[in-house]
Parts: sequence; C-alpha cells; structure tokens
Amino acid sequence: MSAAARFLALGDSYTIGEGVPEDGRWPAQLAARLSAEGFALDAPHYIATTGWTTDELQAGIAAAAPVGPYALVSLAIGVNNQYRGWPLDTYRAQFGELLDQAIGFAGGRASRVVVVSIPDWGRTPFARQQGRDADVVAREIDAFNAAAADVCAQRGVAFVEITAASRAQAEDIAMLADDGLHPSAAMYAHWARQALPPARRALSA
Repeated sequence: MSAAARFLALGDSYTIGEGVPEDGRWPAQLAARLSAEGFALDAPHYIATTGWTTDELQAGIAAAAPVGPYALVSLAIGVNNQYRGWPLDTYRAQFGELLDQAIGFAGGRASRVVVVSIPDWGRTPFARQQGRDADVVAREIDAFNAAAADVCAQRGVAFVEITAASRAQAEDIAMLADDGLHPSAAMYAHWARQALPPARRALSA
C-alpha cells in the first residue's frame, strides 16, 4: 500500500467516540491494528458528530466535501433515527444514499467500504433512567440493522455485526463510557477486531 492511503470514517457518536479519547475510537483502533500488520494507512478522517441522524450525516458530508478516493471508508449510522422514532423506510432510503456516497468516496469500489451495525443501547443504565422498554428498543434496532444489512448485500458491501456483543455485555460497566450509554474503548476494541478482516481484505485488493 502507498503511504498516502487514506481512511474516511462516517457516522455519529459511535464513530467519533463520545466519552473516549481519540485513540480509543473504534476507527482509530482499527487503523492501529492495520498499521501493526504492515498496512500504511493514515489516521482516520472523521465526518461524524454525536446525535447525527442519516440526514444530518448527509448534510455533514456536504459541508465537509471530502475528496476521494479513500483506501478504506467506514459507515455506522442509524441509532439516532431509531432513538427519535423515525420511520424505518426513511432510514433505509437515506442509508442507501449514504452507502452509495461511501462507495463513491472509495473510488467506486464497494469492497473498500465497511459498515458496522447499530449497537443495542436499550439495556444500558441510560436507557433504564429514561424508562425505555428494552424489548421494544431491541426489536427496532434489529429492524434497522436488517434494513442496513439488506442494502449492504445489494451493494456488495461488508456488514460487520457488533450488536450481539453490545447486548451480551450491556451490564458490564467496563464496556461503557462514564455516561452509561456510549461504549468504552474496551468495547470499541471488540468492534475494531470484528471490522479487521473486511478492512484487511479491502486494503489487500
């Protein structure tokens, strides 16, 4: 790989790493793992903000106007659509538009794009404080993830499933940031490990 290889990370709080240091973010941990394997990859370029929905990410991309091609592009978006009660069909359509943009930023190569599923926040201390029904949140998260996975399959994009781990470790305080909602760097390390194989394949193509 060229030393100029670039990594674009698109998303919301889960990409920008709300509550963790920059090197604890999952894209940063993924880049570090890839670098340790000998891939020459720049630090991630982030277009991500806590609270963003799909349309807000679209606006953020338009404002930032990134110029490809990037060697690797990640996309993780949708939890705020679900949190706000937005329609699933709206998410599916806007996610598809974002995924097409991501592929464009990757030089038209779908194999260079990695999508990470939405974690389940419904059993976190934050959700309990809000009185949220964990089963309802779980069903909605599953529906949003199924839509994203279907769109990814249609485009030939890798879909990385991290939702099961978020549920299995929902009661482990070490896996949460201090706000009781967002993942800790330890949880993001799991995401990075899960994303490593498709990212490795992307950079090896």
